[in-house]
Amino acid sequence: MSMALLVMLSTMSFTVDKHFCGSQLVDKAVFSKAKTCGMQMNAETEDHCCTNEKISVEGQDELKISFDSIDFHQQLFITTFTFTYFELFETLPKQSIPFKDYSPPLIVSDIQLEDQVFLI
Repeated sequence: MSMALLVMLSTMSFTVDKHFCGSQLVDKAVFSKAKTCGMQMNAETEDHCCTNEKISVEGQDELKISFDSIDFHQQLFITTFTFTYFELFETLPKQSIPFKDYSPPLIVSDIQLEDQVFLI
């Protein structure tokens, strides 16, 4: 499960979109477009105070691993390690309890108190 999560996170790419009004951050959004501060940016005027910034993080495209570069000693170590790792988790034999369905006898009276026998 953790290996599948690792592969998913390493191949995922995302974009962070930021909107600044002057030097103050107005909005930051991941996977969507950031909301503006309400000031219209005109293309003919170059002296507007609002700026947009996009940061893209690209994921890994290729996941092919070549096992040709592993020599015999490394292969021996990997197989020995996996075999001993799985042998650690042996299950215990199931134990049967013959009296688990029986209830204990009812206590009629306290025998130690009747016989006046106390542990000191």
